Amino acid sequence: MKKEKFFISTLAMLTLSQITIAQDTTSVLQLKEVVTTATRSEKNPNDVGRSITIITAEEIKNSGYNSLSEILTKQEGIYSVGAGQNPGMTSSVFTRGANSNQTLILIDGVRITDPSAINNAIDLAELSLMNIEKIEIVKGSHSTLYGSSAIGGVINIITKKGKSPGLVVDASAGVGAFGENTSDIYENVNLNYMLKNGIYVGAEVLNRNVNGLNATLDTVTNTSVYKHNNKQDGFDKLDWVAKAGYRKDKIDVYASFKQTKQITDIDKSAYRDDDNYTIDFKRSLFNYGATYKVNDKIKLNYTGGFSTMKRIAIDDSSKVNTAGDFDKTYNKGIYEGKISTNELQANYTRKDFDFVLGGGLYSEQMGINTSYLYYNSWGFPPDYVELKNSLDSINPKSTIANVFLHTAITGALISDNLSFIQLAGGFRSNTHSVYGTNFTYEINPSIKIAEGGLLYANYSTGFNAPSLYQLYDPTKYVTWDYSYTTGLTRGNKKLNPEKSKTFEIGYKQAVNKTTLSVAYFNTTVENVIEYVYLWDKNIGLDTLGQNWGRDDYRGDTYINLGTMYTQGIELSIHSKLNDKFSVAANVALVNGKIKYNPKNIDTAQTVGNHVQVYSNGSFINKQVETLGLTRRSNTGNISFMYMPIKQVTLKTDIRYVGPRADVYYESSLGPYGALATVPVEQYTLVDFSVNAKIYKGLSAMLRFENIFDKKYYEINGFTTRGRGIYASLRYTL
Repeated sequence: MKKEKFFISTLAMLTLSQITIAQDTTSVLQLKEVVTTATRSEKNPNDVGRSITIITAEEIKNSGYNSLSEILTKQEGIYSVGAGQNPGMTSSVFTRGANSNQTLILIDGVRITDPSAINNAIDLAELSLMNIEKIEIVKGSHSTLYGSSAIGGVINIITKKGKSPGLVVDASAGVGAFGENTSDIYENVNLNYMLKNGIYVGAEVLNRNVNGLNATLDTVTNTSVYKHNNKQDGFDKLDWVAKAGYRKDKIDVYASFKQTKQITDIDKSAYRDDDNYTIDFKRSLFNYGATYKVNDKIKLNYTGGFSTMKRIAIDDSSKVNTAGDFDKTYNKGIYEGKISTNELQANYTRKDFDFVLGGGLYSEQMGINTSYLYYNSWGFPPDYVELKNSLDSINPKSTIANVFLHTAITGALISDNLSFIQLAGGFRSNTHSVYGTNFTYEINPSIKIAEGGLLYANYSTGFNAPSLYQLYDPTKYVTWDYSYTTGLTRGNKKLNPEKSKTFEIGYKQAVNKTTLSVAYFNTTVENVIEYVYLWDKNIGLDTLGQNWGRDDYRGDTYINLGTMYTQGIELSIHSKLNDKFSVAANVALVNGKIKYNPKNIDTAQTVGNHVQVYSNGSFINKQVETLGLTRRSNTGNISFMYMPIKQVTLKTDIRYVGPRADVYYESSLGPYGALATVPVEQYTLVDFSVNAKIYKGLSAMLRFENIFDKKYYEINGFTTRGRGIYASLRYTL
């Protein structure tokens, strides 16, 4: 540890002492950069009273990273679980302490989710870095403009369009290793051609093949214990996209089709390897849109998208001992989803006034078919028994219709002397096909201070609609002798949306070639949806499970119960100190807690029974408060860039993740057990890369990841990548 700290300190001092060039790759330094996600209109990010991050295509390419998680986790206020794990592992994002399903992911402004998932959250491992023009991140509640899930923030992945006439070629290939017998190989080709009349076409293909680590942590030291082979887990991914459009004068029309196919080796659970468990995933995404500029002030925009996804999980019989015996089981699940978005908006813009009015319809649908085949050990036919479950007869689906309005007015509307003042705000009405109507709004004043400074505040409400699984899962509880049932299903159609209130105050300053931003936020989320166990209301909590011959269990379901509180501070700085050297750094501090009150329990859904929260094992017979939220962490990042000569860029990235809690199953929490927390240690990682321009359009990169081979964990029971080395070639025409 001392050696590591000494190296970091020495590296920082040496780099700072050589201040001489650095190509500016931090997009926020480019004051002419335009952001659209924050207000649904084109704005200079330094004039918008929200916390904004822009990641350009060049930044992504020059980073050398291979996944969206790795890019996102470098940004302030974002902790991406899975960024350092085996490639292909499930990856989720926590923005400003919000839950993993409370950050909205968009592709060209179109919502992208997984309706077949329990909480509707998308797995970031699905999203590659191909065909990206830039990524716009707006932190803080943004449901007024984007609806459900935008409690923590919005991440909008904007894809490439034709820019100028001619052919553009961007091809790259790379190879790497991050542990014993591991490999990571990819090939990526992007072609775009635009005619002088404004018509453009483009296509891109990405192929990635990974022979990875054994994703589970092996804690068995006894060599005589059978370990299921401890197989290394692989990941194969093939993405391709085709896009065509027309951009000329007042018209911008496009359509694109993207297909993702990937196969991932996974394991049973934390610490439990499985050498015959795979997930085969496929998504087809069709996006389209059109913009018409009526005149200098009025613009009409239509955006739409349709996506289908299918995930096939197969867990075949695996070896259970050194004799080669199998457990004689076969488990297969087919999970399907469909989502559709169509929105129309009108923009009216002038120097002192900006107005956005829009509306749309979002729909989602899911299907689940599972089968479990096991050996009949009772000694009579049949030899194997198959249990099947399907949601086909239920056909779970929902729609959300919305109308939204957003406006920004400067003081110049009254007097030019008041042009430094701006008041923005908006309102949205959402009508959900199951729970009904809810509303969100925001108020966002800001004041320009001196040259390039902006002081802003924001109060906004947000919401997160319940997932289809939480609404529709038909599983019912019946006692072992079929003598009693509550009649309740695991899915709960009486669920209300989670609702948030966020207050934020911040300041950002752009001067010369340096930008600085700082923000404080405080968020309260009510009606948090919890998965709960129900226990016989007539039995005391201290005797549950101890009544011989009696079943105290009354089933499980989802209910609105908790109130979650998060607050934090974010600080970032980007500076091009001179022509050879630049530095970027950010820090995010976040903490939170959750409270449960028995008065908030819907007794009609629980039939008055005892309620036990599965996520922490608490019985809610009185007010309960839990401090700290799992998988949330204080983070810090610093990046140094140095160009000793024009053709060579040296880059050092240092990432710190603070101590946090993770979950594990604890059998002692109630008769059936529940989740408890375990501390996970802090860690610091250091990466180093060299990017060299070899010849016209041809460049090479050598990147060293986790150069100290730091042993750390993101999720309890799963491994992370060790010291790695990656080499790549890129050609751009």
